[in-house]
Amino acid sequence: MNSDQSATQKLKRLITSGPVVMGILNVTPDSFSDGGLHNDKKTAVQRARRMMEQGAHIIDIGGESTRPGAQTVSVEEEIRRTVPVIEALKDGGALLSIDTRNARTMRAALDAGAHIINDVTALTHDPRSMDVAISADVPVCLMHMKGTPQTMQAAPEYENVVDEVKNYLLGRAAEGMKSGIKKENIILDPGIGFGKTPAHNIRLLQNLEAFTKTGFPVLLGASRKSFIEKICADGSSADQRVGGSIAAVIRGAEAGVKIFRVHDVRETVQALKIWSAIQST
Repeated sequence: MNSDQSATQKLKRLITSGPVVMGILNVTPDSFSDGGLHNDKKTAVQRARRMMEQGAHIIDIGGESTRPGAQTVSVEEEIRRTVPVIEALKDGGALLSIDTRNARTMRAALDAGAHIINDVTALTHDPRSMDVAISADVPVCLMHMKGTPQTMQAAPEYENVVDEVKNYLLGRAAEGMKSGIKKENIILDPGIGFGKTPAHNIRLLQNLEAFTKTGFPVLLGASRKSFIEKICADGSSADQRVGGSIAAVIRGAEAGVKIFRVHDVRETVQALKIWSAIQST
């Protein structure tokens, strides 16, 4: 891809043609599912290429864990972890997303070849991030999170989780458009597992249509999250939650979700292909 604009158009074409799979690449020592597995350039690049071979349309690259209770890292360290990986993958054929809440990291990643900004704070953490998103003119994913990674799971409460999350995201989208972000560049993510109890997560999954009918593409990231183990009460570790993750993906597909952020690319692609075949017959 020769320009950021072509990345926007490619994502639009992918979304139009069917569900889009975003493979998760955590270049961190402490992410909840795969922390430490891919935190050097060589293994990270190998993992990304494997996900591309398995059918990932997007690789989401993060250098700071946002799991509950995660410790913050410096922007310099986040850039050190992510930029070399982006540079190695920029001509690999997949779109590259930078998973960060820091404007300097966004800018460095985009300069290195990233095509998408994925911010778990919906451009609220860093006052400069809105300007980066506007000037870059690339797709931006705005996610809902109650609190911070350090505090978000401390007894989160909502009067109506669906309405509150939707209204927050629509408010952030409106603020972004007012500031200069193009509507076609905005993606919404209800933030499964970010400041929500298992019951909140299920309620959001039950009501995904509230988000898919807003006119914005929706990204769903339920992969391997702890609510699966808590609901099943089976003691499953993160890598043993593939079945529950796939169930959430199929629910999302039924509701019109466009992008699925997952660890298990091969299984997700397979499930979505069978789901699509069922819908077309």
